[in-house]
Amino acid sequence: MEVLIEARHVRKSFGSLIAVDDLQLQIAEGEIYGLIGPDGAGKTTTMRLLCGGLTPDSVRSGVSDGKPLIRIAGYDLEHKPEQARSQIGYLAQRFSLYEELTVLENIRFFAEMRGLQAAEWRPRCLAILEFVGLASFQDRRAGQLSGGMKQKLGLAAALVHQPRVLLLDEPTTGVDPVTRQDFWQLIIRLVGESRSDGKRTVVFISTPYMDEAARCSRVGFMQYGRMILEGTPAALRSRLDGRIIELVGMPLMLIRRIAQEDTDVRMVQMFGDRLHIHTQPDQTEIVLERLIGAITSQGGQVVSIRMVPPGLEDVFMDLLQANRESI
Repeated sequence: MEVLIEARHVRKSFGSLIAVDDLQLQIAEGEIYGLIGPDGAGKTTTMRLLCGGLTPDSVRSGVSDGKPLIRIAGYDLEHKPEQARSQIGYLAQRFSLYEELTVLENIRFFAEMRGLQAAEWRPRCLAILEFVGLASFQDRRAGQLSGGMKQKLGLAAALVHQPRVLLLDEPTTGVDPVTRQDFWQLIIRLVGESRSDGKRTVVFISTPYMDEAARCSRVGFMQYGRMILEGTPAALRSRLDGRIIELVGMPLMLIRRIAQEDTDVRMVQMFGDRLHIHTQPDQTEIVLERLIGAITSQGGQVVSIRMVPPGLEDVFMDLLQANRESI
């Protein structure tokens, strides 16, 4: 598989703030790579570095081979920036549409900005609008589109020049669940199909939604500018196999306090009317029995208690906790 995104020793600081620290990436065609992390982790800065919107710091101190490298579809972004950028489609968090222009006029503008001639842009634009489900809205002003439709138009604009690398910065934030589902079907279809030249695309996407992260081929967890862990969703979830207790009971605050006081409990998360209790390795069954006794003796009621498979959100919160403890 051809590697389409490669980054080595990439660092970006703003004064004393290190936004991205020693980023290492290698992502192949046909992959959907999900980037996850709390606000301020460095996700948007990473996106801007990969698309050439920001320049990495020249050398990472303390590393013998510290010169940064970003390579897009085989092109070094520093030495061949135009060739590299020609391979990139980028959808920022806040895609700027020309609201007085129609859907077709907007996408035509981006096509011509990318150098497409009149004979090329119209069939290409119509095909892409069909792909994203906006063909019947081509004459509607962009300012009259819903939030989800604007994001689809943003995706269409990013795809108009047939890039091999698609960078999407939290593209579904603020849109309704149905539109999120439609958007992801487009992404899955995009990476699953070969282009007219037989080559495939790669998608690099940041998202705050764990259900979206679970759809990715691989996921990277970022915090304080560093990539702290990456792997397939299944491999990441396996880190917490047998260590999550789901507890439903009353009163919830009492139960939460009792769980937090147990010495073999690492962390307690609230999920609506229930708790997810993270235990130390090999202590789950002991903790489960101990919690039942402690809750009952203190006047609480256990409605249900069981071990459950971990979700990506459990993994994410556990990583954040571990990283805080290491500081």
